[in-house]
Amino acid sequence: MLTADPGSERRGPSRDLLERRAPSLRSWLRPVGAVVAGLLLYVAFPPFGAWWAAPLGIALVVAVVDGRRLRTAGGLGLLVGLAYQWPLLHWTGEYVGAVWFLLLAALTVVVAVPVALLPLVTRLPGAPLWAACLWTAGEAVIERWPFAGFPWAKLAFGQPGGPFASLASLGGAPLVTFAVALSGAGLWALVVALRGPRRGPAVAGALVAVLLGPVVGLAAWPSVAADTPGPTVTVAAVQGNVPRAGLDFNAQRRAVLDNHVAQTRRLAEDARAGRTPRPDLVIWPENSSDIDPLRNADAGAAIQAVTDEVGVPVVVGAVLSGTRGADGTLVQGPRNTAIVWLPGTGPAATYTKRHILPFGEYIPLRAIAEQVSPLVDRVVDFEPGTGSGVLPAGPARLGVVTCYEVVFDDAVRDAVRGGADLLTVPTNNATFGYSDMTYQQQGMSRLRAIEHDRAVVIAATSGQSAVVAPDGTLQARTGALFTPGVLVERVPLRTTTTLATRVGPAPEWVLAALGVGAIVAGAVRRRRGSA
Repeated sequence: MLTADPGSERRGPSRDLLERRAPSLRSWLRPVGAVVAGLLLYVAFPPFGAWWAAPLGIALVVAVVDGRRLRTAGGLGLLVGLAYQWPLLHWTGEYVGAVWFLLLAALTVVVAVPVALLPLVTRLPGAPLWAACLWTAGEAVIERWPFAGFPWAKLAFGQPGGPFASLASLGGAPLVTFAVALSGAGLWALVVALRGPRRGPAVAGALVAVLLGPVVGLAAWPSVAADTPGPTVTVAAVQGNVPRAGLDFNAQRRAVLDNHVAQTRRLAEDARAGRTPRPDLVIWPENSSDIDPLRNADAGAAIQAVTDEVGVPVVVGAVLSGTRGADGTLVQGPRNTAIVWLPGTGPAATYTKRHILPFGEYIPLRAIAEQVSPLVDRVVDFEPGTGSGVLPAGPARLGVVTCYEVVFDDAVRDAVRGGADLLTVPTNNATFGYSDMTYQQQGMSRLRAIEHDRAVVIAATSGQSAVVAPDGTLQARTGALFTPGVLVERVPLRTTTTLATRVGPAPEWVLAALGVGAIVAGAVRRRRGSA
C-alpha cells in the first residue's frame, strides 16, 4: 500500500511537481517579454519621448527570440508588433472605425516577419550588426508595403530628443533606425557575453555595438546645431481650430474656413498695430478650406479678401472637388492641394498631396472594409498628385509635405532636392481627436529638420502647430489642442545640403541588402548544423 511521506507537508511540493510547474512558468516569460518589448518601442515616441526605451525594447526582442524556432519566433513577433503598433496607431480608428483593424493586422505581420527571422542571425559572428541590418530591412519594406507603405512606426521617429538624432543628417531615418537597433542588439550581446566563459573580446565587441551610434551621433551634433548665417523670413502658422473634434468637422466646412479667415484677419490687425511682427508668408493647415475655393466663388472671395488684408502670400490647404463625366461617374477624385494665394491676383502655384492616407483618403480593400465598418461609405477616394512639392511663396521656396507625407523619406527629400529652402507640414489632425497623433507627427518633423538642415513650419487645424529649427529644436508651438492660435516666427532659409540629402536612399539599400545577406548566411548555417 502507498503511504504519504509524513514530512512532505513540511517540505512543500515534491521536486517532480516543481519540475512540472517550472516549464509552464518559463513558457510565459518569452510572450510577456515580447509584449514588454513592443511597449518599450512605443513609449520611445512622443508624447512620452523616452528615446532610451527603444534600444531596451530591441534588446528584449532579440533576447526573447534568440535560439527559438522560426515559427515560435514568428508568434513572438506578432506579440511585439501588436504591443508596438496598437497603442501607437489606435488613433487611426477615429476616422473609419473598426476598419483600422485591417491596417493594424497588416502592420503587425510586417513587424513580425523580421522578428521571426532574427534567430537566423543571432548566432552569426557580429550578430548585433546583422540584427540591426535585418530590422532596417524590415522598415524598408514598411516604407513601401502594405498599401503603398505605412512607415509611421520607424524607430527613428522616436529619437528626435536623443543622441541618435543627428545621425539623420548623415544617412537619413534609416541610419538612425540602424543605430538604435545596433545599440539594442549590442545590449543583448553584452549580457550574453558577461555570462560566457570567454568574456574579454565578446564584451568589447558588444560595447562597441552599444556605444557606436550614440558616440557618432554626439560627435555629429555640433555641425547639426551650428547656426549658419544667411537669409531669414518671418512666417506665420495659422491654427483656426474646428467647431468640434472628430469626423463631424467635415460637415462644418464653412465654419472651419471662417475660423482661419478670422485668425488671419486678427494677425493682420496685430501686425498693423505693431503687436506682432509683420509676416512675409502665412501658412494655413491642410483642409483649412474643404470648400473648393477655385469653384466656389464665396470661398475664393473670403480667402482673397483676407490675403489682401494681410498683404502677403497665404498658402491655403484646400480640397479641390472631383470631376464627373457626362454619365455621372467620377473621372477624377478630389485632391488634397496646397495653393499659394497672392494678394491682388489670387491663386497661383499648387501642389497636390501624392502620398495619400490609406483608410483616410482612400479605402484599400474596399469590399472587405465595407463589411467591417459602415463609416467607409463616407470616404471618397482621393486622387494622388505628382511633383516635388516646391512652391514659390513670397521670399521662400516652400517645400510642402502634407500631413501623412512626412513619414516618407522620398517626399521630404524630393522637396529639398527640388530647391526648397523652408519646409512646411500642413496637417489636419482634428479628425483624430485628442490622440497622440499630433505629437508623433511633431517628432517626425523634428527629425526631418535635422535630416535636411531645414526649418519646418507645422500648421495644424486644431493643434499643435509648431515651428522647428533646422537642428530639430522646437522654436515655438501652440498650447492646448482644439484652441485657435497663431505662431509668428523668424526662421532661416537654407540652401545647404546634408550628406543624407545627397546620398538619398543609398544607406537604406546597403543596410537592407546586408540584412538579407545575413538571413541567407544564417539559413545556410542552420541547415548545415542540422544536417
